[in-house]
Amino acid sequence: MSIPSRYKTLVDEAKSRVRETTPEDLLARRARGENPVLVDVREDDEFRVDHAAGAVHLSKGILERDVEKTVPDLKTPLVLYCGGGSRSALAADALRKMGYTEVWSMQGGMRRWRELGLPVEIGSDEKGKA
Repeated sequence: MSIPSRYKTLVDEAKSRVRETTPEDLLARRARGENPVLVDVREDDEFRVDHAAGAVHLSKGILERDVEKTVPDLKTPLVLYCGGGSRSALAADALRKMGYTEVWSMQGGMRRWRELGLPVEIGSDEKGKA
């Protein structure tokens, strides 16, 4: 799939301002006893197909509006993911601008999560349960 150049520029700029992590890094953090909230920012239909086990669903379209209800503490560690890492970078940048201080975008997104054979859940479209 070809990525439009202006969109790519926007994503690259967001990535220059946000921290990125990988599924492997997330697993290592969990092994150390850390438990960041995993947030799926994909669309409802994508989330219903499958999502990372235990993920909270706040699609990019409603994230800024609803995040404070789900995650009121600006210091809560959050790892955002999408299909491949672009939308999550844009979403992480928005949360950073809103004052969230512990936000990461997951490189490779759900595609990488599946490649690694990590646990997934099917169905459900419940919003934001942290």
